[in-house]
Amino acid sequence: MKRAALRLLTALCAAQLLAASGLAGDDPIDGVAKAATASGSPAQPAVQAQKVRHPEHAPLLAAERAGTRLVAAGDFGTILLSDDDGRSWRQARSVPTRVTLTALDFVDERHGWAVGHGGIVLATDDAGENWTVQHGAGDDVVLFSVHFDDLRHGLIVGAFGFALRTDDGGATWQRITVSDDDVHLYQVFSDARGATWIAAEMGSVFRSDDGERFERVEVPYGGSLWGGMAAPDGSLLLWGMSGTLLRSVDGGQSWRRTETDTENPITSAVSLPDGRLVLVGLGGAVLESSDGGATVRTEIRPTRHAYTAALVAQGKPLLFGLAGVEPPQP
Repeated sequence: MKRAALRLLTALCAAQLLAASGLAGDDPIDGVAKAATASGSPAQPAVQAQKVRHPEHAPLLAAERAGTRLVAAGDFGTILLSDDDGRSWRQARSVPTRVTLTALDFVDERHGWAVGHGGIVLATDDAGENWTVQHGAGDDVVLFSVHFDDLRHGLIVGAFGFALRTDDGGATWQRITVSDDDVHLYQVFSDARGATWIAAEMGSVFRSDDGERFERVEVPYGGSLWGGMAAPDGSLLLWGMSGTLLRSVDGGQSWRRTETDTENPITSAVSLPDGRLVLVGLGGAVLESSDGGATVRTEIRPTRHAYTAALVAQGKPLLFGLAGVEPPQP
């Protein structure tokens, strides 16, 4: 498919979110991504991420912890850092791209990766202060998720079944086939047993014990699943369109749908120190569970913000979205 059509895919890992994520305007593939793609290796920086006057209000699509530091990413190569648990934010010193960044992953307090449009793969070894282009997966590739088990073994996935894995920290990447169907692969996560899971469109879910050979897992839902997690109680959760929340207590052998009392898509979740789960979504949806996702209490916040990620900060949920960072509620 042509690049113009690929841009109709959501940077949030779901094509249905384009209208919302498009509020920041088009995000052209910059010279760095193109050069990296052509050579298959990093290129010298041609541009830097767009500077934002009020970084806490920048459209954001992903957030992660790097030790005590908080890191968030979004449109136009924006990567934000907070060293005071989310009270204040600043932009990273060097981010050599202006494409939309869709996902982040850190394996420790210093080493992390970011992926996005134009097939770009960025890496950092200083807690997100400075980033380099590690790989170019292709101008027409839209990447949705990155997940590393450790400093060497990682997996990135994206639109139309695109998937790459590395066994050397990203120095080289190998194409793998997750499914014979070209479904969009939206998020990678691991469970407590070390298995790798991929949530995808059309009710597709995939599981692997080695991160390379995947098998399809049957679930009672046929729409897009935008993400998942292993909950602290050992259960597995999947979420996505139409307020869908699925839960498994037997390692994914069977699934039950949790009533969420909302049709708003669910986009992300975080586990609080006291064991509660908070899930967030579009249209101001915030869901809370005290029993591992078996039941939830749903709130639609008056702002109706499109939430895309959540972290724990100051002991409370810190929400991120297309309106930027939303301070924790009292």
